[in-house]
Amino acid sequence: MNEKMKVLVVGSGGREHAIAWALSRSDRVSQIYNASMNAGLRKLCRQVDCNPTDINSLVGFASEEGIDLTFVGPEQPLVEGIVDLFKARGLRVFGPDSRTARLEGSKVAAKQFMQSYGVPTSSYVAAETPAEAQAVIHSEALGFPVVIKADGLAAGKGVVIAADKAEANNAIEDLMLRRVVGEAGSRLVIEECLSGRELSYLIFSDGRNYSPLPVAQDHKRAFDGDKGPNTGGMGAFSTPGLLDNATEQRIRSEIVEPSLEGCIAEGTPFCGVLYFGLMLTEAGPKVLEYNVRLGDPETQALIRRLRTDIAEVCDAVIDGHLDQTRIEWSDESATAIVMASHGYPGPCEMGKPITGIDFAEQISDVVVFHSGTRKGPGEVLETAGGRVLGVTSIAPDLEQAIGRAYEAAGRIRFDGMRFRRDIGV
Repeated sequence: MNEKMKVLVVGSGGREHAIAWALSRSDRVSQIYNASMNAGLRKLCRQVDCNPTDINSLVGFASEEGIDLTFVGPEQPLVEGIVDLFKARGLRVFGPDSRTARLEGSKVAAKQFMQSYGVPTSSYVAAETPAEAQAVIHSEALGFPVVIKADGLAAGKGVVIAADKAEANNAIEDLMLRRVVGEAGSRLVIEECLSGRELSYLIFSDGRNYSPLPVAQDHKRAFDGDKGPNTGGMGAFSTPGLLDNATEQRIRSEIVEPSLEGCIAEGTPFCGVLYFGLMLTEAGPKVLEYNVRLGDPETQALIRRLRTDIAEVCDAVIDGHLDQTRIEWSDESATAIVMASHGYPGPCEMGKPITGIDFAEQISDVVVFHSGTRKGPGEVLETAGGRVLGVTSIAPDLEQAIGRAYEAAGRIRFDGMRFRRDIGV
């Protein structure tokens, strides 16, 4: 497609603000649309008057408005089948269909897929009831610490690393009985806890060909030193040299290619972004999880390194010509620091006024992406989520990128604000 495009961005967080920011820099995009209340997105996009989580409303809008491209950011609409709906209407959409999205929508399905196609991962047991889960824990077959995961989507909050039987039993009760993450916890995956260095390895795939993104590293725990509960991510960084060539070759040959071949074998070629959450163990790289979309907050860092027009990348994926498209990335380093509300990942108070973003963005090569913000009374910018902002920077080396991001974060204020001070360290 060579004409100017109208693009709909589905989603409401920092990842989607980063995607919209990249699209706004494209010469091929005339207008961006979004249905959320996110103040950062509203600044870049024309507001869509429909429920941002209602996929039928979104497909109706796209059809009536003549949207040329829809970029689906979050996992929930992908699992619900938004891509299937758009394609049925003859609309161009970036993302995998609902059958492929089960790789993220169900931890059990993902584990069975890995087992079927020889993708290295941890040993696991699926538990359908609290009694089955407790039997696994008491057998100590997987040792301690042990990882307990809700089977369904839980916005990054359905994973517990339990140090002993007491913590494991509490996790089972929280997930299966108290349903702290809703129906996602009706079934569990209990798996051995792998040790090593954790990395995010992402690829664009058009169903036949793939193109890797730069390697990124996410920080999941809430507090410095990787302490506290798991979150959706408290920060990320991407820098050249995070992965040596030999290990990357193993990841591609032992993990990426078998995964894509498995999708083809099941009649569901993967189109979109496939995210491999990896642990680099002594025995080699192993998959912790699949995501079927860009990560959050990895996207906020990675998008700063993308040099190719993102609209061109989307066309290459949708039209099946990634092998003919050169995607270029900066050799600089990028950092994203998440500024969160007090209490995150638990309950948080909303509506706290935010100041200092403009001052923060006066620092060279700093961009602040909005994750959970809105305009309150009097058009005052205020908090509207657990993760509020993603302060990003890019620089010739990682040390400078980290320094710029933290200098910028120091200029922002809202009541209850907290952020990790060891991102990238």
